[in-house]
Amino acid sequence: MNRTCATVLVAFLGFFICCTSPSRAGRQDKDAWGPLRFLVGTWTGRGSGKPGEATSAVASFAFDLDKQILVRKNRAEFAPKPGEKKAEVHEDLMVIYPAPGSSGFRAVYFDNEGHVINYTISFPGKKSSAVLESEASDKAPRFRLVYEPGPDGALNNEFLIAPPGGTFKSYVKGTMKKAR
Repeated sequence: MNRTCATVLVAFLGFFICCTSPSRAGRQDKDAWGPLRFLVGTWTGRGSGKPGEATSAVASFAFDLDKQILVRKNRAEFAPKPGEKKAEVHEDLMVIYPAPGSSGFRAVYFDNEGHVINYTISFPGKKSSAVLESEASDKAPRFRLVYEPGPDGALNNEFLIAPPGGTFKSYVKGTMKKAR
């Protein structure tokens, strides 16, 4: 009887492990990250150097955790404001991940100013473009971040803000080139 119980237990555990462990052989060939793959790489940009405009910017998109997440790190330096000697530095981190229970994506954003923004990602009809949008709220602004390829391999991006109940207005936009 003990030998039979042990055999059944081993068989059950083997079945359980096979059914719950991720298997590369069992995964579909479809590239789940395909709609966002155009972002992967290191991107650089420059502004004119006027106060409030970035004098230099570097953003990178890289897979992490065995391609379970896509991480964006961004750093932008801004020309000093009138009367100030020191340039302002903005740094942020965004983690993009597959939305649980769906085929879509979500993202969470953090920056050195203490902002945290949760985004849902959509892919409009344009080829290789992504729109990240925060949830609507009656008490807080909404945010939209748009990425789309530009001419000559450039990456166009725009950050828009909408007041509670209002419409989106462009806050900052730019074009970056892929670092060679």
